[in-house]
Amino acid sequence: MTFTVAIVGRPNVGKSTLFNRLTGRKSALVDDQPGVTRDRREGAADLMGLRFTIVDTAGLEDAEEGSLAARMTEQSQLAMKMADVSLMLVDAKAGITREDEHFASLMRRSKKPVIVVINKAEGKAASTAIGDSFKLGLGEPVAISAEHGLGMLELYAALERFSKEEEDPFAEEVEDDTPPPPMQIAIIGRPNVGKSTLLNRILGEERVLTGPEAGITRDSIAIDYQFEGKPLKLIDTAGMRKKANVSEKVEKLAVGDTLHAIQYAHVVILVIDANQPLEKQDNTIAAMIETEGRAMVVAVNKWDTVPDKPKYLKAIQERLEVQLPQMKGIPLVTISAKKGEGIPKMIKECFRMYQVWNKKLGTGELNRWLEQVMDEHAPPLVSGRRIKIKYMTQKSARPPSFILFSNTDEVPEHYLRYLVNRMRVDFRMPGTPIRVAVRKNKNPYDDGQTRKIYD
Repeated sequence: MTFTVAIVGRPNVGKSTLFNRLTGRKSALVDDQPGVTRDRREGAADLMGLRFTIVDTAGLEDAEEGSLAARMTEQSQLAMKMADVSLMLVDAKAGITREDEHFASLMRRSKKPVIVVINKAEGKAASTAIGDSFKLGLGEPVAISAEHGLGMLELYAALERFSKEEEDPFAEEVEDDTPPPPMQIAIIGRPNVGKSTLLNRILGEERVLTGPEAGITRDSIAIDYQFEGKPLKLIDTAGMRKKANVSEKVEKLAVGDTLHAIQYAHVVILVIDANQPLEKQDNTIAAMIETEGRAMVVAVNKWDTVPDKPKYLKAIQERLEVQLPQMKGIPLVTISAKKGEGIPKMIKECFRMYQVWNKKLGTGELNRWLEQVMDEHAPPLVSGRRIKIKYMTQKSARPPSFILFSNTDEVPEHYLRYLVNRMRVDFRMPGTPIRVAVRKNKNPYDDGQTRKIYD
């Protein structure tokens, strides 16, 4: 059984840098601007063989009640309560500040274990900060440089006693009953469409920050969850605005983090606002999801505010068919993240699309189907020559990808589109990207070259 470590401290003392160092990945946004991290973020840490769960948090601030900074501090304090031990980071260059003393007082009253960590200790200022840190009343500090990887051995020694893992040399070997990896669902959309509110409603707790301010979420926050006994990994992401409107460095980093979340997701929930449905930016995001080959579910949020629901729903469905023909049959679910309406149906649609996205067709079944559809609609003539499609095979799933072997690589796109549309209907594969490559090759087992792709 592993243990949990929370990294806490004032803004800009290097918490996210240490998080990235311990997880071995640059997964948390890092910038000189204070307050980049807003939600708590979990990761698997490995410090010289010592494994534990590490939690990055927003900077602790003595802020006005109800403000964004105050809500960020509440999330950090919750992380401390849930952790087995907290690392209170102090900036060696800035020294021990009044804010450090204030929050150290809160930590002492919490009765939870705390280790003071003097970060940025690669310079001469470290000795002064180390001496001053004893007045925090939290015991002997550990001096490190998260950026340069210094002091990791000392940090290991301080954390080792919290490990709950004990190796039993006489333990019998047991069969591997490791559960299957969870389905990963990324929640994507424009700013302020209700992505974080939706995630909190699914989890049944205020896990990520929400509020009227646009662009609160910056990091992509991945959280494990079980729905009806099935494991999920839910990923909340930053809102994606038009590229021309993205100017700040931190926002550019956040958008890049969102793109990364799409690439590693299995299913993407595109959240749109029922009061502003299918704007140009929604289409851009949907096209991006299709390009990455992810399965997609469209969630129309704030549905409880729509007056003429049947008329409105029909209009959205028609616009989806026109604007996203390459993913015909995308499931559209109406929800209210605020009231919790429609959310179980939305998650069930995600599981259904995940199965479609993983679909594999047998070669014999596929070629019997191909012969039938070509009898109904023969391939066209190209330059006065009849196209002869000889064979079809599935190359891979996730998304379903196929290869056509033909006497020419000049199969018109309209005929490939006909095959894809028939495939969606006949093999029940709605709303998922389908890739078809054409290969000019007499022998289907020969390693020829792909000439043309339709998707």
